[in-house]
Amino acid sequence: MGNKPLAFIAVATAAITMLSGCSSSASPSQSAPLDALQQLIQQAEGMTNQQLFEKAIEESNGKTMYGIGNTSRGATAATSFIAELQTINPNYTGKIDWSQPKNNSIFTTLSADINSQQHTYSITLIQDGNQIQSKMLNTGYLYNFIPKQWRDAAGVSIEKDGNPLALETVTKVFMFNNLNPAVSYNNMWSYVAQGNKPMFMDVNSEPVGKNFLYMLTADPYAKWVKAAFDKLPANQQSYFQQTVESVAGDVQLLGLTSADAKYALAWIKLWLQQYNAQTDDGPICNDLVTTSASGESALLVYSKLRSIEESATASVKNVTIAAFEDGWAGVGGFGYKIYEMIPKTSPMPWTAMAFIAYMATTTDGFAAWGKDMGSYSANPTINQDHTKDGWVDDVNTFPSKNDPGMAWWTSETGGRLVIEDPAYASKTAQLMSDWVDVIRGGQ
Repeated sequence: MGNKPLAFIAVATAAITMLSGCSSSASPSQSAPLDALQQLIQQAEGMTNQQLFEKAIEESNGKTMYGIGNTSRGATAATSFIAELQTINPNYTGKIDWSQPKNNSIFTTLSADINSQQHTYSITLIQDGNQIQSKMLNTGYLYNFIPKQWRDAAGVSIEKDGNPLALETVTKVFMFNNLNPAVSYNNMWSYVAQGNKPMFMDVNSEPVGKNFLYMLTADPYAKWVKAAFDKLPANQQSYFQQTVESVAGDVQLLGLTSADAKYALAWIKLWLQQYNAQTDDGPICNDLVTTSASGESALLVYSKLRSIEESATASVKNVTIAAFEDGWAGVGGFGYKIYEMIPKTSPMPWTAMAFIAYMATTTDGFAAWGKDMGSYSANPTINQDHTKDGWVDDVNTFPSKNDPGMAWWTSETGGRLVIEDPAYASKTAQLMSDWVDVIRGGQ
């Protein structure tokens, strides 16, 4: 954004935020008496899936439950769930009507429904941890339910995925077209090197991308950015050091506490100034795999590679996953979560909780998402193996499709994904959102 004084902007942003923050709603008191729905949730959390399914049949037989989500696959999972209930009671005729609002309007839609006299939605599958925290959790609009069979499953983490309950983590990873041997992307700083313009969904059209930038300032992610910087040749360090020093003064003003936050801010600033904004990950992927995209790069949903049709001018073979490369330095991308939650005014809470349990604890319930690489249930016992998705007739034809799994992607010795945390993203966004918008708007 040229030579605009970012420190001044940050100070102004901080002052405005602090003033407006004085009148913001506090989180609901943990000591407040449980309402009727919270009492049902408490009861349900001690029940088996079979018991929940029987409650759902009793509540919704002959009726329609309405769900809303950021993922259209909720409709596929709903069809499977209804079939499951019919194995218990062949006479069950309940239905689930699923809707997917556009343009990130799910928050206003849910808020309007919860505050109306007549309530429609019983369940939501919702993404964007920042807004979930500030608009849904802090307000008490959505309630959390953790199924007993999820809590009892091997390898689950309530701390990481239970508050609120995550249905899945979706991965967006750094990729590049490998047809130009002269172009190297062996370090996350390569993506913001002079002249590079990686393709990326614009941060104001898909907020999870903005959350990724907020999360990058937290430990251990900022440390990974600094470690990648330290591995650069001296001449490249010298080039990037100018940006590092230009944002050093913003660290405290933005309320950041990581010792390496200035390196994260420098990378973020360059990324915002240089990325090539796109409207959707599908077109990004379709472009990146072509022979005409030699040397180009992108940060996009990993599973988009599944839908590429091989041809003379387009192939998954033309794409390399950056984190799969020997010597890769830095974060390999980011993961955002889709959460399963219940509106406080849910007309059919038993059916909603049974549906959540079905998706969170059974292979069939998660199949709508788990069939693709790059999508991981918070319950590792129901994740499918995609480590050989790129093999054709015992030949490793498409190595970029060989997904090593969530454990590898999130480890420090693996893909080093940045994972969204609603509380941190929401807190950081209060001061950093304007900083991001000003830099991006100056391009």
